[in-house]
Amino acid sequence: MNLGPLRPILVFALVAFGLLTTSRILLAVWMADRVSFAEGWVLLILQGARIDIVTLCWLFILPSLFASFLPENDVIGKIWRLTLRIWLVIGLWFLVCMELATPPFIMEYDLRPNRLFVEYLIYPKEVFSMLWTGYKLELFIGFFGSTITLVFGWLWSGKVTNTIKQFKWYWRPVIAISVVLLGVLGARSTLGHRPINPAMVAFSNDPLVNDLVLNSSYSLLFAVNNMKSERSAEKFYGEMAQDKVIELVKQSSAKSTSFIPNSLPTLNQNIASFQGKRKNLVILLQESLGARFVGGMGGLALTPNLDKLLKEGWAFNQMYATGTRSVRGIEAITTGFPPTPSRAVVKLSKSQTDFFTIADLLKNEGYHTQFIYGGEAHFDNMKSFFLGNGFEDIVEEKDYQNPTFKGSWGVSDEDLYTKAHQEFTQLTKKSRPFFSLVFTSSNHSPFEYPEGKIKAYDSEYNTRNNTVRYSDYALGRFFDKAKQSKYWSDTVFIIIADHDARAYGSQLVPVNHFHIPAVILGSDIAPRSDERLVSNLDMPLTLLSLIGVDSISPMIGRDMTQPLAKEDERVMMQFDKNYGYLTRENLVVFSPGEKVSSYTYNFDSNELTPAQVEQSVIDRAKANALFGSMAYKNNWYKSDN
Repeated sequence: MNLGPLRPILVFALVAFGLLTTSRILLAVWMADRVSFAEGWVLLILQGARIDIVTLCWLFILPSLFASFLPENDVIGKIWRLTLRIWLVIGLWFLVCMELATPPFIMEYDLRPNRLFVEYLIYPKEVFSMLWTGYKLELFIGFFGSTITLVFGWLWSGKVTNTIKQFKWYWRPVIAISVVLLGVLGARSTLGHRPINPAMVAFSNDPLVNDLVLNSSYSLLFAVNNMKSERSAEKFYGEMAQDKVIELVKQSSAKSTSFIPNSLPTLNQNIASFQGKRKNLVILLQESLGARFVGGMGGLALTPNLDKLLKEGWAFNQMYATGTRSVRGIEAITTGFPPTPSRAVVKLSKSQTDFFTIADLLKNEGYHTQFIYGGEAHFDNMKSFFLGNGFEDIVEEKDYQNPTFKGSWGVSDEDLYTKAHQEFTQLTKKSRPFFSLVFTSSNHSPFEYPEGKIKAYDSEYNTRNNTVRYSDYALGRFFDKAKQSKYWSDTVFIIIADHDARAYGSQLVPVNHFHIPAVILGSDIAPRSDERLVSNLDMPLTLLSLIGVDSISPMIGRDMTQPLAKEDERVMMQFDKNYGYLTRENLVVFSPGEKVSSYTYNFDSNELTPAQVEQSVIDRAKANALFGSMAYKNNWYKSDN
């Protein structure tokens, strides 16, 4: 069969197809316990082949079109032959590199490379320092694989393009049109109204298994394309009338009488439970500290200091994070904004100014507001968001004089807490109360911490368990000093995690990996063990109430100083594109493609059991799933009208 100038492209496409299929099979074998039934393997391979064909059609449709009609031997033909070789080799290299990057990404995030892959590349200093310190083997494999692909790909491309024979002139238009039609059909992979997307090939309740169907190049580029448009929740979960969304969100807020009429949809007033002299507020946001690492919550014996503090303060034993990344935790604790399938508002363009935060509210109430971080505050766009929304003062890595230890993500947690203690001591001398958000970073890959501080839990030095223990050591030292300070009696503290270390599992939303520690402390905070179901987005309103600040805000979280009926307990969780709404009775999960799943959840065994629920339950959950995107789009999340 005479394939003419299309032969090099087809040969490279077949090789790429073989590599992608091999990679998918190897990954599936690695995760064989997750792909546990015969039908799953068949669908994985067949639908995976479909995605690979889509990827290769997008990659090669343009060079195939040019190859069909460009001349063979003149100057233009020679330039095209060189261009084609570069295209083929770079395309193959990209596919190979993304597959090589997949295993370590899965180990960290339990998914194929997605938008996080791109977002981290925005911060090369931190990321490459982290990679060099903690992922040398993976870097070597990537470098070796890249070198082999580029060298052999270039040599091989020279051979397959050296003998190109062009079609007869009268066939060229026909071939070119046919190539475009077949390429577009292959890229769409369907005759339906919408082209293929990950939801069309998903078949499992396990997000990782559905991701294995994809290849990592497709997964990444699909995520990048979604980032450009910042698709609203309605695109994933289906539509609901705006008035109905607002009505159901208000009903499920358990404070329907507090909403202010003729204003922004969720603007509501909360009267503080504490009415004495206003107190300072300190939020100690713990990096990647899931409940499974906290001995006092039934986890590993890594946190003796936090375990002690849980008994001394108001401990929330059923606290759940809204997401799996730090920016989602920051979003919840500083704004009370509900999670969405889009990026957290910390990174979105419309929320960089004039967006509600408790920092802005407290600043207007006369507080000094600050953010204290051990790394560079521009990471994850924190600095821009904070400065645009009420934070007056930012302390970051450059502000530490002679820190005792510095790693890939900045200074150690000890240095961070030492700086925080110094800042609080100075702020106490002023007439204004203060609010400070302190964000730790030691418990982050590649898990660097100073030697000689702790008795290691793991024999290997740089592990998450060891850094959890070190971070807890630093936390304990801070509170030893804080309790002896002048600011202790006038300050309310909360220790809360941003998210668990790594959310993974076969469930659409792995609920147990959203379980985090939280405890409120202060001289006037009585010890209490709270078993109510609580979300981290409930904490801003609760903290304002405890420090004596009445508030008018758009937050839909609850003031947990007030009674809460068991039927009103709820948490919201965003796991990639899956949204979960958990109550004491059930869990409703929305997935792309307007899919709805419902379960009962056993809080003791962490098991989900499929269960039918009433339509009203689904509507309530859907309204909350849609509200965040709707509020962002319509500029509803402000302090006033």
